[in-house]
Amino acid sequence: MKKLMIIGIGAGNPDYVTMQAVKALNIVDVFFLMDKGQSKNQLIDLRREICSRYITDHDYRFVEADCPERERGDVDYKASVEDLNLAKQLTFERLINEELSDGQCGGFLVWGDPALYDSTLRILQAILASGRCAFEFEVIPGITSVQALAAQHKVPLNRIGRSIEITTGRRLAAGQVSDADSLVVMLDAQDSYQHVADPLTEIYWGAYLGTPDEILISGTLKDVADEIERVRKAARLANGWIMDTYLLRKP
Repeated sequence: MKKLMIIGIGAGNPDYVTMQAVKALNIVDVFFLMDKGQSKNQLIDLRREICSRYITDHDYRFVEADCPERERGDVDYKASVEDLNLAKQLTFERLINEELSDGQCGGFLVWGDPALYDSTLRILQAILASGRCAFEFEVIPGITSVQALAAQHKVPLNRIGRSIEITTGRRLAAGQVSDADSLVVMLDAQDSYQHVADPLTEIYWGAYLGTPDEILISGTLKDVADEIERVRKAARLANGWIMDTYLLRKP
């Protein structure tokens, strides 16, 4: 039987890799790397660095494949995500069938944690349900950008007795109404914090968390929203990509 390890590698800092993840790394024979283009080579390089740092006395190899991209623009968002995951499913099936032998262990190195805003687990469950590929798998949790954000800003995610919610920039921009005292926003491509009505709302923003390019800004929206937008645009232009997360807290 083939085996897969779905390993959360944390949010950018190799030191975020847990001891459980290190043990998992050392049993993987083939690591599958999804190439997202030249602008995101840093994400591939980090995965290679983690393997080089933590794997000892064990032979392994990398297999790279082009990562399908989601159709953007004026399209149905949910349908575009479903199409993307189907394309990824076909790619994963090919990798598992062609690059992994019975008795071998394959590994997917997932940024952050496999259970938070990542499609790998859904795709693997769909592959198993299709019956076209047989394997067993384990999931190794990792440190998320949410945890890294709070740690770097030196703040707790929640206040005593208050609620917290994790959402997306798309839902925030659409006017999401939430009773949560603290709101963590991920996957925001449109500076959706600018849509928050109360200018005294506190924001703790971070980009490239855990990496040498890390940027942190905090304050009330009335004081720092425009600065975040300016810095964010400049960072994306300089690096070709940006990965950011932020915490909104009611005054």
